[in-house]
Amino acid sequence: MEETKQLQDQAINTIRFLSADAVQQADSGHPGLPMGAAAMAYALWTRHLRHNPANPHWANRDRFVLSGGHGSMLLYSLLHLTGYDLSLEELKSFRQWDSRTPGHPEYGLTPGVEATTGPLGQGFANGVGMAMAEAHLAAVFNRRGHDLIDHYTYAIVTDGDLMEGVASEAASLAGHLQLGKLIYLYDDNRISIEGSTALAFTEDRGRRFEAYGWHVLHVADGQDVDGVDRAISEAKLDPRPSLIIVRTTIGYGLPTRAGTEKAHGEPPGNVELDGAKDLLGWPLEPRFLIPDESLAFFRQAVEKGAAAESEWQRQLDAYCAAYPRDGAELMRRLGGELPGGWDMDLPEFPADDKGMATRASSGKVLNALATKLPELFGGSADLAPSTKTWLTGVPSFDSDPAGRNVHFGVREHAMGAIVNGLAYHGGFIPYGATFLVFSDYMRPPIRLAALSHLGSITVFTHDSIGVGEDGPTHQPIEHLAALRAIPNLLVLRPADANEVREAWKATIVHRRRPTALVLTRQNLPTLDRSRFAPASGLHKGAYILADLGDGKPEIILMATGSEVALIVDAGQRLAEKGVSVRLVSFPSWELFAEQDAAYRDEVLPPDVTRRLAVEAGVAQGWYQWVGSRGRVLALDRFGASAPATDVFENLGITATHVMEMAGKLLDGRA
Repeated sequence: MEETKQLQDQAINTIRFLSADAVQQADSGHPGLPMGAAAMAYALWTRHLRHNPANPHWANRDRFVLSGGHGSMLLYSLLHLTGYDLSLEELKSFRQWDSRTPGHPEYGLTPGVEATTGPLGQGFANGVGMAMAEAHLAAVFNRRGHDLIDHYTYAIVTDGDLMEGVASEAASLAGHLQLGKLIYLYDDNRISIEGSTALAFTEDRGRRFEAYGWHVLHVADGQDVDGVDRAISEAKLDPRPSLIIVRTTIGYGLPTRAGTEKAHGEPPGNVELDGAKDLLGWPLEPRFLIPDESLAFFRQAVEKGAAAESEWQRQLDAYCAAYPRDGAELMRRLGGELPGGWDMDLPEFPADDKGMATRASSGKVLNALATKLPELFGGSADLAPSTKTWLTGVPSFDSDPAGRNVHFGVREHAMGAIVNGLAYHGGFIPYGATFLVFSDYMRPPIRLAALSHLGSITVFTHDSIGVGEDGPTHQPIEHLAALRAIPNLLVLRPADANEVREAWKATIVHRRRPTALVLTRQNLPTLDRSRFAPASGLHKGAYILADLGDGKPEIILMATGSEVALIVDAGQRLAEKGVSVRLVSFPSWELFAEQDAAYRDEVLPPDVTRRLAVEAGVAQGWYQWVGSRGRVLALDRFGASAPATDVFENLGITATHVMEMAGKLLDGRA
């Protein structure tokens, strides 16, 4: 179908008023972005974006991220119009219960949504991860004459995105990495909720991005489709990431609200909306009008997408014929399948009273896994020597795009969001690493990974007051409780080197939820598994480490991580005094809660009410496991700067204190 100026204007207004009608009907939402950005979205989606509406998961599709997720109706309108499995009825149910058109886009809920966005800046950083994914897979799998992985990552980003620190972190890294297939359209409408961006955002954004190493282009009029088209074409030719600054009018067409904060986040009202339709020559009725010509024009995406994927499939077949092993490996990775034997021959750690830090054993297990799982890809926030997450003998991504080690720099927030972008893209088991205390800097992307069912991994080391001399600024106290509060996040705090091995196995298996792997700086004894239960009990979240003494347990001691060694010491001393003690290693609340009631009662018999939990963090949440008659040895204050052994001693996280509290429980004084 020929694209005439008349059809173009009609198609853009179709996007604009579908979006505005949905916001008005819901009496809730953000009409300003869809109405102002409709023309540049049209240019991208009809002239550049390579996608197949019939298969939103086609591996070589271009990715599109609406980083300003509050403008979600723009995306939903585009998805419906271009033929995705998103009906007009769903658009009419915008922001309603059980619809597939929620207030902000959610990955996995709505076909064609590439990332969960809304918290500003997250989508911006997700796109950087997607572009890194494309660059790495292309470097690993493409061959001369076989450019099998070859796609762009696009986004519409907003003033609010660019204000957020996470976008600055991600933009800095993207410029350093020269991610030339990353192209962002900046909806430069210069309006935020409180009014003009001049209130708080007066820097020269273009020069800032040039300083980051980006290619910056300008389109003076947001309604200039050809100008946007030319800018995107120019951006494709540049080896740098590109920011196209498009000067738009928020709420374009609204008679009194266009260009003002009133257009941002509230329904326009019927009078204002009808005024916009009248101004732009659009029928007042019916609502949700889609002219036949517009729909036919947009729906060409179905045929074009099918042809593009079919051609790619032909290329894939030729590639697999020429490089059968590489082809099979690429398909395995893109399909998210684990190779056979991936969990075999992982390190077994002999009993050792001195033991090793769980960060150290983690590094050994990670490197063993990396030899069998080439999709393991990640790095740390400038802490690889401390977190032990460097893959030995593997180049870094910044020096070789086929490399798997990433120098994220001191950018924890962006690291978390970029790891999510890698997971969204597919073909990776991505991880990032930092100290547990800095999980505060990463909470937004971890929460979004949990909401989006992403298999993102974060390795958190230096997990307690065991950090020692670095003091309370670096000693996490409330952080385990804060992480455990996030639904669908798997938190694993292993007790020794062999539990670390099992924790990594659990992490790899759980691909529909993110994992926080929580590890020590200080050495922990490696338990003698001929005397204690196998570390494989970790997969059930909590398990009976040992029953000491004769007969039914009189008291249960439970702990996570480094504190398991304390309950082992205290339990043995109590047993020597004739007390029957059950020791429970409790590496994951989430996994234990998912076991059936019979197993939970087997580990924690309901009639054994003398229970003591030990953890070097806040007690919050532990009473669900110890019950109203149990007790928790925990910390209700910040730490201190001193050698780790002195900090533990002075704050009472010792085997002796465990003994004392257990004694009070046993004689009824607690």
